[in-house]
Amino acid sequence: MIFGTFKKFLKFISNRITLTVIALFIQFMFYFLIYWYLTSRYLLANVIMWIVAVVTVLWLTNSRINPGYKLIWTSLILALPLVGIVMYFSAGKSRVAKLFQKEMKKIETEMGDVLEEDPEVRKHMDQEDLGISNQSRYLERMAKAPAYEHTVTEYFSVGEDWFAKYVEELKKAKHYIFLEFFIISPGYMWNTVLEILKEKVKEGVDVRIIYDGMICVTTLPPKYYKVLQSYGIKCAAFNPFRPVLNIIQNNRDHRKITVIDGHTAFTGGINLSDEYINQWERFGHWKDSGIYLHGEAVWSFTVMFLKMWSVITGLPCDISSLYRPNQYYLETFPSDGFVQPYGDSPLDDETVGENVYRNIISNAKKYVYIFTPYLVLDNEIMTELCTASRKGVDVRIVTPGIPDKKMVFLLSQSYYEQLLEAGVRIYQYTPGFIHSKSFVSDDEVAVVGSINLDYRSLYLHFECGCWMYKTASVMQVKQDALNTFEISREIDLDFCRNRNIAVRGFQAILRLIAPTL
Repeated sequence: MIFGTFKKFLKFISNRITLTVIALFIQFMFYFLIYWYLTSRYLLANVIMWIVAVVTVLWLTNSRINPGYKLIWTSLILALPLVGIVMYFSAGKSRVAKLFQKEMKKIETEMGDVLEEDPEVRKHMDQEDLGISNQSRYLERMAKAPAYEHTVTEYFSVGEDWFAKYVEELKKAKHYIFLEFFIISPGYMWNTVLEILKEKVKEGVDVRIIYDGMICVTTLPPKYYKVLQSYGIKCAAFNPFRPVLNIIQNNRDHRKITVIDGHTAFTGGINLSDEYINQWERFGHWKDSGIYLHGEAVWSFTVMFLKMWSVITGLPCDISSLYRPNQYYLETFPSDGFVQPYGDSPLDDETVGENVYRNIISNAKKYVYIFTPYLVLDNEIMTELCTASRKGVDVRIVTPGIPDKKMVFLLSQSYYEQLLEAGVRIYQYTPGFIHSKSFVSDDEVAVVGSINLDYRSLYLHFECGCWMYKTASVMQVKQDALNTFEISREIDLDFCRNRNIAVRGFQAILRLIAPTL
């Protein structure tokens, strides 16, 4: 028994994550000890630290970022100068390394206007509803994301149904398969996909995979890309994790994109890991959603993937006719409303993901239904939600009943009281954890994608989504919301006001460090 316990201990301390945490802790303690030694013995060092803190705060307050984000970081830096400064410069700046920025800019310049909107599509949307068209026009102008007709979509309310369609379409691939995921984890789901990909490579299909290099440290063996390459699969890890306190480690590729032969695509909140299809129960029933696209709008996802592939690998970005939607699908694509895939990036000062959500909320006339696993709101979205509800719009939000991150869950609940007082209705998904990220409004507009309502998704990560207007999937999202309300617990003000004072105090502290969670 003693030997077994010792063996487990050795396994724990030799784990890559454990070693990484230890390395980061040593670095932080090194900085702290230097700070403590200098400031306890030299007044000048203490003065310099406060000067650095004040300069950082002044720079921060004059930067073009969200005011709520500024407030939280300035409070933390002034309250705990060393901790605040180190955390901000290692985790808080919503930008990636200059080299990455430079490469992305170079590729976008080389690509030119490959994502050019058909003027007829814009004309048709203007005729349908100018207000809705203006929401769409924002994406076209600020995210270089054109709107499309000639695309059909299908919404999946749970990962199991999404995965069945996903496997079916992967098996149909004849020319290429592009996959970009935040998480890949060995198990039934990934092994099923991998076997298909290996067979497709043998058939001559060009298979490429991007996965996030930090989050997959916990799920994949070291240098897993070499394993995939041995099968003939082209593979690249986004921003591989290194145990060093630096800025770029906080910018992750949170997108979920699959493109098949240029005419078929998938996106949403679903990763390639067994909990997403309830093959593995982690937090009760795992509810996630995804969207299937077939048609011209797939081109935007193809371009998103190829840009990221080129930046990571350093290879030229080949945006040729080989990847166009009609290259391998010679018939005319059917139309089903308007579809607009888009990406969001920490490379610029435009918070596209947040502004899309705000536009939906502020323009709603009858209702807005929202699914989100994390409800960490800045002042702008909080104001939009409360104002919409006070105008008479039926605003409802569903969050998890069983959380995956308990501190973030407590933080999410700290926003309930203000929302409830404004008339917003809040539900917690009783069967388990809801990971879906979707908005639906007025039987007309819906968004399904990878973007959470938290600081990381809105400011620090590469994200993607699919905006839809008058597609069949809009009503599918609505029906899913109505069904979910029926099996969820509606929260009231007593829940918030009767909480233990210690819990409320801890929530106040969490609000202070919200951008880091």
